[in-house]
Amino acid sequence: MPSTRRTIRIGARASAMSLAQVASVRADLAALHPDVTTKLVPFVAAGDREPGEQAELHDKGAFTGDIEEALLSGVCDLAVHCMKDVAGDPLVTPGTVFAAHPKRANIRDALIHPGGLTLDQLPPGTRVATSAVRRVAQLTRSHPHLDLVPIRGTANLRLAVLEAGEVDALVLAASGLERIGEQHRISQVLTVEQMCPPLGAAVLGLQCREDDADLIDLLTPLGDRATTREITAERALLNALRGHCNSPIAGFARAFEDGHLGLRAMVFSPDGATVLEARQSAGQLSPEALGVGVAATLIRDGARELIDSIDH
Repeated sequence: MPSTRRTIRIGARASAMSLAQVASVRADLAALHPDVTTKLVPFVAAGDREPGEQAELHDKGAFTGDIEEALLSGVCDLAVHCMKDVAGDPLVTPGTVFAAHPKRANIRDALIHPGGLTLDQLPPGTRVATSAVRRVAQLTRSHPHLDLVPIRGTANLRLAVLEAGEVDALVLAASGLERIGEQHRISQVLTVEQMCPPLGAAVLGLQCREDDADLIDLLTPLGDRATTREITAERALLNALRGHCNSPIAGFARAFEDGHLGLRAMVFSPDGATVLEARQSAGQLSPEALGVGVAATLIRDGARELIDSIDH
């Protein structure tokens, strides 16, 4: 049994959402290991420091790279990431391991409109703010009459932009709004058919150094088997597609009680005019094989050429 009499230094982004995620992990650790103490090591990630659109961030580790460096150098012992922000190549930064993925939260996106309108009720010219190329491609395809406004920053900053009247509506992750206690602002939770989520949506990754066996043992019980299978398939897909930060890629896996694992994925052109889709359900296939198989179908249909044609 690992010694629980230790202080775990937790590295995370210094945003309200990230701090809420860390608070949840700290509470779970305290419940399982009362002798453990934790200390927060906050970071302002490169992606939070740099102005501009998401598409202008050329480093796929913009929200995780600094924390991983601190982890490897010993400044912190544990990193808590949103897996949608973690680069797919490599799957795991050498010298580290994802010791656990807690149970997945809501994967869907949500619309915030002060008047309570739904997506289909928004009139032409409505200024809808979003930073994700994935959302832009899907909204341009499904609702071309909307005026999509690029926006970056934490969820609280985006909400402030809406309150200031600079935009008319926002699209944000439902789970993020729930984590920061702003779910009451949601006017519509979008279905996955209306807005396919990003790979890794609503999954936390607890990352530590691969040689810290005691901490790995402490963290492992915080993991959820179904979530781990889902994120493993999704990241195998992402890795095989070799997408970059300007690639409109969406998808999600779903683990069923009978042991089957399903995976759906979509690749878009930036304007949404071209859509490639593949889905597969696996019984005996490993999550990794499922992800690679769905990626192979997309690549066969032209995903490699589509992704490579997008500037990055």
